[in-house]
Amino acid sequence: MADGTRHSGPELQLATDVLVIGGGPAGTWAALAAREQGAEVILVDKGWCGASGVGAAATIGHWWVAPEGRAAAMAAKAVDACGLADETWMERVLAETWASWPGFAESRGYVGDPTYRSGRGGQVVVQGPVYLREMRRLVLRAGVTILDHAPALSLLRDAAGRCAGAEGVLRQKDQRWRIDARAVVMAAGGSALRSGCIGSSVNTGDALLMAAELGAEWSGMEFSNYYGIVPKGGSVDKNGYLLQAAFFDAAGHQVDLGWSSPYGVIGTAAAPLFGREPVFCQFTQVPEANRPFLRAGQPNLFTQFDRLGVDPFTQKFEVEPMFEGSVRGSGGIVVTADCASSVPGLWVAGDAASREMLVGASSGAGAVNAAWTLASGRWAGLAAARSAREGAPGRGERAREPVSGRRIAAVRPLLQALQAEVLPISRNGFRSARTLDETLALTAELEDELQAAPGAGDARSALFARELSGMLFHARTGASAALARTESRGVHQRTDYPATSPCTWQRRLAGQGLDMTLR
Repeated sequence: MADGTRHSGPELQLATDVLVIGGGPAGTWAALAAREQGAEVILVDKGWCGASGVGAAATIGHWWVAPEGRAAAMAAKAVDACGLADETWMERVLAETWASWPGFAESRGYVGDPTYRSGRGGQVVVQGPVYLREMRRLVLRAGVTILDHAPALSLLRDAAGRCAGAEGVLRQKDQRWRIDARAVVMAAGGSALRSGCIGSSVNTGDALLMAAELGAEWSGMEFSNYYGIVPKGGSVDKNGYLLQAAFFDAAGHQVDLGWSSPYGVIGTAAAPLFGREPVFCQFTQVPEANRPFLRAGQPNLFTQFDRLGVDPFTQKFEVEPMFEGSVRGSGGIVVTADCASSVPGLWVAGDAASREMLVGASSGAGAVNAAWTLASGRWAGLAAARSAREGAPGRGERAREPVSGRRIAAVRPLLQALQAEVLPISRNGFRSARTLDETLALTAELEDELQAAPGAGDARSALFARELSGMLFHARTGASAALARTESRGVHQRTDYPATSPCTWQRRLAGQGLDMTLR
């Protein structure tokens, strides 16, 4: 690396046909698809492939709908999307999921019910740890090389402007790595700004920033401020269960019933109460005979109730918003039909990609996002492998020097200042020109302070500084897009522009590279 960062071991240098960055569902599906085409594949993961990320901590249900039910499912999703979705994309994702997922799920004892939730679509439900552990096994058996605890820090591009690999660090060995590749699949997830949402500590906006440094187009960032609901002090958000819940204000008056909003907390009648007074919840509509099934279906959710000493079926419990950002929001890197980005040689899958064409101004939380990770992973992997046949990898160089290592103790307060600005729902859920201008001013100030912070030579410090840069970029793109969209639509709510403007704003807002100019 040329950033002045010093590490204890020699640089690990490798070359491959396809480099996959990210080891969650999207990355592992991409790696398998590329191997189907005969490509040599290396997969790098910030954590341990099979155990890190939001998928590994969840119970996952896919958007799995029989052909005869798809028109109704897509129509319902189009309403949620507030006019910004594309049914062609929905149909493709549904068809790919219907064809590809059962072969994995049914062979492992998971049986789908295509009538689940009626017209809104079916589900094939699987426990995240089982799913990703098995995906790791399949990836290794297919001949993919996995580098665990090996976060990417920068993408490389050759003299022709094509993405030609990446470089990063091996955290546990305090060592650098560089991988030259004929094609790259970016599947490193979205950003939740280290909010505490379970499994999201590795989702820090790295994918968006690295792609933008190469000039990639991005969109939908005004819809990347999704908030879920968790028990106060908890970290597990399962909005589907709230269909069977009631919400109460501090005086015990019911303010909402049976909620599962595609817009997260923003879509609830309780939303204005958060920040003003305590809000309580209770699973009031679950028959006693069904309670064991709910508990078995979402063990992570009920573990936190057990720790709190709360029976959510018979007792009220306090809840609070949990920021989940672009992990559940729809913004990210713009992709074409085969999940290519606007940068030659770079494909994008999963939460790193914009999902506006599927969910528009709503959230892809749960089933749609799960189906998207499968479909986009396969499409990106197949296309990257086909492209890799075209020639040998060129020698790539960074498009921009990233922040080198910074002393973590010196820059941690910068992260805390960013979180204090963008995590509260009063700041980033209900927004105005004034608050958005303040966010943009703060992110610029924090970026300057990060650049000026004392340096450090170890891998952990380099990673922390890079993650902070990713989170700052997420906040900056989100605020810029929200400021430009002078209306309220779905997840995006402006207190100074409370109405939806179908004539002016029924379109997507996109930016490119590091420029905050929206079009």
